[in-house]
Amino acid sequence: MLFDFTQEQLMIRDMVRDFTAKEVEPRDKWMDENGFDHELHKKLCDAGLMGVHLPEQYGGADGDAITSAIVIHELAKGSASTALFVDAHWLAADIILYHGTEEQKSKYLPMAAAGKIFAFGLTESSAGSDAAGIKSQAVKDGDTWVLNGGKAWITNSGVADVYIILAKTQPELGNKGISAFIVEEGTEGLKIGKKEDKMGMRGTCTTELSFDNIRLPASAMVGAENSGFKIAMMALDGARISVGAIAAGLAEHAMTIAKHYANERTTFGKPIAKHQGIMFKFADMAAHIEATTLMTYNVARMKAEGKRHTLEAAMAKLFGSEMCTKTCMECIQVLGGYGYSKEYHVERLARDAKLLEIGEGTSEILRMLIGATILAK
Repeated sequence: MLFDFTQEQLMIRDMVRDFTAKEVEPRDKWMDENGFDHELHKKLCDAGLMGVHLPEQYGGADGDAITSAIVIHELAKGSASTALFVDAHWLAADIILYHGTEEQKSKYLPMAAAGKIFAFGLTESSAGSDAAGIKSQAVKDGDTWVLNGGKAWITNSGVADVYIILAKTQPELGNKGISAFIVEEGTEGLKIGKKEDKMGMRGTCTTELSFDNIRLPASAMVGAENSGFKIAMMALDGARISVGAIAAGLAEHAMTIAKHYANERTTFGKPIAKHQGIMFKFADMAAHIEATTLMTYNVARMKAEGKRHTLEAAMAKLFGSEMCTKTCMECIQVLGGYGYSKEYHVERLARDAKLLEIGEGTSEILRMLIGATILAK
């Protein structure tokens, strides 16, 4: 690779790689069948991974964007669900880190670093890609805000301790009238709805949320009033780096399984790995995984250096997510009938991969963003 990791980053990579092999990968099939793994969450906390990117003053390990990408990348090689869980937690905590008051940071970031689970609530049943279409509203009432509405498809909902919720505070302004609020689990009026029975990423918890006259103090607002849309878009830039890392790790996981099978399965007197048709598949898969990895760490470097990275994050996410789905399907093809069996795991990885083309900005939305940006230059 073109990137020279620091000695500390290499130590973290090796630690997470070992942790993933011993603790994460063996639990991925169980999570697919049973859901969120509370015991694994405790182990993630004990390993210090929940707050690895947060400043030391708040209990974190002071890792930069490159370190964060390393952690997500390595976790995804064993379980995309676990990597996505950590990514969603970081996304929400980062909103407080980058936009919160010192009082909010001092209260909530040590909680995030210690392992309290955070979730980011933007999407609703009728509004996802069209963020301005959200219907949740927060109305000012004296020194408080009264929140009503609901959210859908929120990763970590149902197990989260703290939610960052976006709501309209001036609906007539469209996306310029959205604000962000901190809502703690257990707050009166916050109701957890049905759990989604998802195709993939089943190790993450996803439920409906509803808000029934939740009364929030003025101090619950993150950032300036009506700055919520901008805050969300900045957060998604970082989350798309994580999706690139998940895509690279998940695709490598699938390819590793297929590689072992290809070297063991014999047809026409030799391992199928010796057949040109199979070789070509692995050549393409390896090249595309490497391209995704390089794109992802390049954007992480840009973020670490404080550079604008919206375009590059969108490209890494778009390319990586579609590459990952294609790679998983090719690996199923390599395994043939066994690829269609849950025993060989790749079908689960293919189900996990598809979400990467939907969450944190669909491929269609990202093509619009990238195309419009390029054509405006």
